[in-house]
Amino acid sequence: MSDDQSSQSSPATTPSSARPFMPLPLELNGERRKPSKKLSFQGCQGGQAPVIPDPTRERIRMQATAGKLQIAPNQTYDFTSEDMIDEGEIGRGAFGAVNRMKFTHTGTVMAVKRIRSTVDEKEQKQLLMDLEVVMKSNDCNTIVTFYGALFKEGDCWICMELMDTSLDKFYKFICEKQQSPIPEPILAQITFATVRALNYLKEELKIIHRDVKPSNILLKRNGDIKLCDFGISGQLVDSIARTKDAGCRPYMAPERIDPQRAKGYDVRSDVWSLGITLMEVATGKFPYPKWGSVFEQLSQVVEGDPPRLSTTYNGMEFSIDFVNFVNTCLIKDERDRPKYGRLLQHPFIQQAEKSDTDVAAYVSEVLESMANNGITQFTTDLPAEGWNESFN
Repeated sequence: MSDDQSSQSSPATTPSSARPFMPLPLELNGERRKPSKKLSFQGCQGGQAPVIPDPTRERIRMQATAGKLQIAPNQTYDFTSEDMIDEGEIGRGAFGAVNRMKFTHTGTVMAVKRIRSTVDEKEQKQLLMDLEVVMKSNDCNTIVTFYGALFKEGDCWICMELMDTSLDKFYKFICEKQQSPIPEPILAQITFATVRALNYLKEELKIIHRDVKPSNILLKRNGDIKLCDFGISGQLVDSIARTKDAGCRPYMAPERIDPQRAKGYDVRSDVWSLGITLMEVATGKFPYPKWGSVFEQLSQVVEGDPPRLSTTYNGMEFSIDFVNFVNTCLIKDERDRPKYGRLLQHPFIQQAEKSDTDVAAYVSEVLESMANNGITQFTTDLPAEGWNESFN
């Protein structure tokens, strides 16, 4: 897959519906940019986001219906489904399928999330929240870029930046097929990018993600690490979210699944989910045994001790800073669990920010190995998401 699929801008005087076919960018003609050496987080600093009018959900719906694609700041096109060439399914989620598609006017390749027309009113609201967040977060380079959307026969097509793989497929191949752990410097960059993205959502958009898990952290061959899928994000109200019924159960914090707690939850529930995610991808194994029922999950997560990582874990060695970071995220009592401000000051994050780890080289090598083994980036079995489908 290509790295960046954006193309050159058309003249401003050319009507969007009549703009000529654009040549494919270099990456789409078989050439590849030189991989970046280090992650850059310019444009994802708290307080530096441009002032964007807060769109209402109705305005978002109207924009989606109109079928507008914004490939670049000054490059907007009218489009319909006929302008998209389907290149195959690359994923499937709770709402529907994700396909790789090419926009014929520019050759831009993107991921198109197609939402089924059978979604109920509640899911429609989640969809509109998804659109709202990604539209307002394009300036943060640790969040996937949103190009636009349209409605087709009741279905909604959400067009977003195409990444190369998701963290769940990525770590699964490394741990099971290559029989090796992900190097800790790579884990550090994954952690850094994810915390920065979550902090941006909270500080700039007043949003909590509510579905942090490996499949929602995406990787790109050029070394980019980005957070995606805000379909079940919730607005922060007095720092507490009022709803308690969204998310993937295996990664839920104790305060979210405990029916005895009625005070709600805040960003620290995402911190717990981050801790579970990091422990899973670092060790190659989901930290809890497989649950057979909601009762078992309640018993283990709410009533039992939290998972704990150690410097020596199943023959693997981890630094004390990484172990401390993960275990801090997995503090059971949310009142003692830190928010993002404290996490960003943690030595593990501070070291990652200063590191020159070549993420691009590592990701590219793994992707090549996957291809050589006949495994696509989007077909590896998931370790935890299918556990609780009967009661999720």
